[in-house]
Amino acid sequence: MQSLAINDELTIFTATEQKKHLLAFLQTDDELEVNLANVSEIDTAGLQLLILLKREAALASKKISFVMHSKAVLEIFELANLTTSFGDQVVLAND
Repeated sequence: MQSLAINDELTIFTATEQKKHLLAFLQTDDELEVNLANVSEIDTAGLQLLILLKREAALASKKISFVMHSKAVLEIFELANLTTSFGDQVVLAND
C-alpha cells in the first residue's frame, strides 16, 4: 500500500497543482491511502478533488482511503453532508 500525506491547503488556489500530484499518485499502486491530517484549509474545489480521486480510483478498480482527517476536512464533509459517502473510517488527527 502506498501512502501520501497532503501537507498543504486544498483550495481553488492549489487545486490544479494538487490534481496533477494526486492523479499521478493514483497510478502508483492498487491500494492507496491519503493522509489528510495536515490539510489546514479546504474549499469546494478541494472537496471536488477528493471526490474526483475516489471516482477515478473506483473506475480503475483501485482502493483509496482517506485517513487522519483534519478539522478543516471534517468541517467541509459535514457541511456537504458527505461524511459517510466516502466510506472511510473518520479519525480526527491531533491538532
